[in-house]
Amino acid sequence: MPRPDGRLTAELDPQEKPQDECGVFGVWAPGEDVSKLTYYGLYALQHRGQESAGIAVSNGSQIMVFKDMGLVSQVFDEGTLSSLQGDLAIGHARYSTTGASVWNNAQPTFRASTNYGITLGHNGNLTNTDQLEAWLHERRPAEEVPHKNSMDSTNDTSIVTALIATYDDLPLGQAALQVLPHLRGAFSLVFMDEKTLYAARDPQGIRPLCLGRLERGWVVASETCALDIVGASFVREIEPGECIAIDSNGLRSKRFADVDRKGCVFEYVYVARPDSTIYGRSVHEARVEVGRALAREHPVEADLVMPVPASGVPAAIGYAQESGIRYAEGLVKNNYVGRTFIQPSQTIRQLGIRLKLNPLRHVIEGKRLVVVDDSIVRGNTQRALIRMLREAGAAEVHVRISSPPVRWPCFYGIDFSTRAELIASGLAVEDICRSIGADTLGYVSLDGLVAATERPKESLCRACFDGVYPIEPPPHALELFGQDFGVSPNQPPLLIDPDDVHHTFTTDPALHGVQLADDRPEA
Repeated sequence: MPRPDGRLTAELDPQEKPQDECGVFGVWAPGEDVSKLTYYGLYALQHRGQESAGIAVSNGSQIMVFKDMGLVSQVFDEGTLSSLQGDLAIGHARYSTTGASVWNNAQPTFRASTNYGITLGHNGNLTNTDQLEAWLHERRPAEEVPHKNSMDSTNDTSIVTALIATYDDLPLGQAALQVLPHLRGAFSLVFMDEKTLYAARDPQGIRPLCLGRLERGWVVASETCALDIVGASFVREIEPGECIAIDSNGLRSKRFADVDRKGCVFEYVYVARPDSTIYGRSVHEARVEVGRALAREHPVEADLVMPVPASGVPAAIGYAQESGIRYAEGLVKNNYVGRTFIQPSQTIRQLGIRLKLNPLRHVIEGKRLVVVDDSIVRGNTQRALIRMLREAGAAEVHVRISSPPVRWPCFYGIDFSTRAELIASGLAVEDICRSIGADTLGYVSLDGLVAATERPKESLCRACFDGVYPIEPPPHALELFGQDFGVSPNQPPLLIDPDDVHHTFTTDPALHGVQLADDRPEA
């Protein structure tokens, strides 16, 4: 009998939001309960991936890995965590963007090399896996890495782990520096051997990764909210093109590629938790500011501003503040329907969006509503929501979206649909408005969104909105769409001759007030 995976399928799930890629966490803290710290770190990052979870722990001589399908709280219990004893650990919460959603693809991945074990977790998506597979077969012709599109396939993370393992005559840090410059796409990595924790980020810094300090150790995590939950103080972002190493010799840093900063703007829209900060900017404040921009760009006479919970709340607050229209909660969300082992009956299935959202009729009835949501992907959710609001007595429904129209797929770790499935790729805003049944529809402008992030436009990846990709999409995408994609101008080459890489980690002057190990070869 097939093992239930606990997922609500696209047919049954009324919330057609973009999937949230993955979350990674790592800790080096001798004397601390690192497995529980990692568990709580992953718990804070659960929004980034709900399909599988895993933790790897080292006691200095042996690495133990435990992973399974399900939420963090479903995979781990007190007994499991108590068995994972050590001084350093990494963890991963996964949503599959490359490779099937099966146990074999749960992370962290593990490889045994001649001198040490390698375990690795990855947030993001690589765009040159075909070239990496070919390189792997050149180095080890007998190596078996199933094709990434097959149901039994591995994922791009396993290819990276396997490539690093081919340099098993080198210490892990030096082996990683042979491979990292050849990776194209988005990658925020945590990896380790028996004694040292490593973290690395792609030259564009597309996916977030930050560094925190414990009283007796260090933490790396996808978002600052994971630092907060384990009591770590934020130190800084791990820089694009940087690899850090942490062990008993201290913290060391090595830059393996030039910086071409292109952070994902959609992190500010939907992916990141609102209590996180990205490059010093509060995600919540950015979303509130987007709401204010929406009110300026798309004003309307109405009685209430209400969010689609929970991702529309900050922007709705901003819209209400700027417009002077009263803010109200008009929808109640069931937070537990996203994961279930019980399949709904046909009757419940036909209720659609009520699985997750139910209107407060006494708030809505007779009112002109401004309904604020973060994005529209296919439009089915908004169509069902507007129908439900009208059935609850809404006089008018004006939809406001706190992101520009999503017209292009993402190849860097967010599971957007193909262009053919994105409603905005083929319809004008007026046509989308008619399609979903709204009285009016307004999207925030790209300039309004960028301004809310307080970051230069050229330092952000905006490809899902404007089709300008900072890194060339994978070959299958070019074949699928039969057209050229925009690529950011002045893009530096990502491939670096390994002979040009100096295999030492250097101290990091950016960590003011933090004592680092002396500049030394790989420990």
